[in-house]
Amino acid sequence: MQKVVLITGGSKGIGKATGQLLSENGFKVYGTSRNPDTISNHPFKLLPLDVTDPNSIARCIDLLKSETSRLDILINNAGAGITGPIEEIPEAEIKKNFETNFFGPVAMIKSVLPLMRENKSGLIINVTSIAGYMGLPFRGVYSASKGALELITEAISMEVKSFGIDVVNFAPGDVATDIAAGRYHSPLKESSAYKATYGKTLELMDTHVDSGKDPMFIANAIYNIITSKSRKVHYKAGEPLQKFSIVLKRLLPDRWYEKMLMNHYKL
Repeated sequence: MQKVVLITGGSKGIGKATGQLLSENGFKVYGTSRNPDTISNHPFKLLPLDVTDPNSIARCIDLLKSETSRLDILINNAGAGITGPIEEIPEAEIKKNFETNFFGPVAMIKSVLPLMRENKSGLIINVTSIAGYMGLPFRGVYSASKGALELITEAISMEVKSFGIDVVNFAPGDVATDIAAGRYHSPLKESSAYKATYGKTLELMDTHVDSGKDPMFIANAIYNIITSKSRKVHYKAGEPLQKFSIVLKRLLPDRWYEKMLMNHYKL
């Protein structure tokens, strides 16, 4: 039976590349976008969805049910970037980021679990970030939202195991997408106490994204998770140094690791 996949944030970047690869390998793929009517010549069907809106989620799942009787795989890929000194990021923007990166994916999981339980099988892949394993300077909100999704995935994985459902984390490093253009940037103010340090870090972050992995590299990593016979809870993909930084955090004293990060970001 052809497996059905739902990918949030499927109109571009990682979501589009993953959907295209899965479609080419025999999966029935549905992606989502806030405005699918504005997108033409897409390699798979897009459903309207805003993960921050419970009513939009309900409509999306109802539409999916009207087209297919099952859902085998949910890829929680929709996400948003955010940068800035914690002191200067408006509280509304912090909450907005958590709505997209944490509460939205959790709401999607809750909405699809009944379908998967009915079929006694399923796979949920939460796309997080290597940044979720550490508090990065001027990306603290992003790190926190992705880290929260990592932890809640561990809990849900145990809660639904008896239903035949796997829940896993997939944490990519920097990927060459337009996330930098779409994320919220706290303004770089002339009067800010963080002007020099934040300015340097912002330039470095944008350089890392521009030179990041191709989205199709990430898509292949997700495909390998889907086709694996024995799945782990945590997966990572990225440059060797990015993945090794997680190992170093476990091994090094806190202040040594902090110093290493500060040197990296020239703080």
